[in-house]
Amino acid sequence: MGNIIGGLQSFLQQGGPVLIPIAILIFVMWTFILERIAYYLIAHKPMKSRLKAEWDARADRSSWRALAIRDEMISQVKERTISNVSLIKTLVALAPLLGLLGTVTGMIDVFDVLAYSGSSSARLMAGGVFRATIPTMAGMLAALSGLYFSTVLPRWSARETARFADELVVDRGPVIA
Repeated sequence: MGNIIGGLQSFLQQGGPVLIPIAILIFVMWTFILERIAYYLIAHKPMKSRLKAEWDARADRSSWRALAIRDEMISQVKERTISNVSLIKTLVALAPLLGLLGTVTGMIDVFDVLAYSGSSSARLMAGGVFRATIPTMAGMLAALSGLYFSTVLPRWSARETARFADELVVDRGPVIA
């Protein structure tokens, strides 16, 4: 365990201070992704069943008021399934930007060292460029790890909302000939 923590500390020191916000971003992003997955696995089906039972228990399923209640139930399902998805998308988009910020600050440090030492040593530049690219790699890795879910979760939401809407059958009124 101590070896893992030592390696993590070494990585954070090599990458600079921007790696800490990237790590926090990854933690928050995956917390929201796992929350969405847990919702679909645990809470979604009972909520749909409860709302469907409420709809099926209604005597009137064709009036304007009944259709408004049906629309409200569909909106509840949509709201619950799409919850936090825009935040996940924002965090996925923010990750590479934080990586670029780390790269820029790392390159500023490289130029600062070169200006201070008064030489253009390739060895100094290579070490600094290496340090500057670590945040870019971390930001890209964070974005790629969440990209799949930022595209799949809206599809799941749309699919589940449409399925639920199809389950709420509307009674046809009397046919006027």
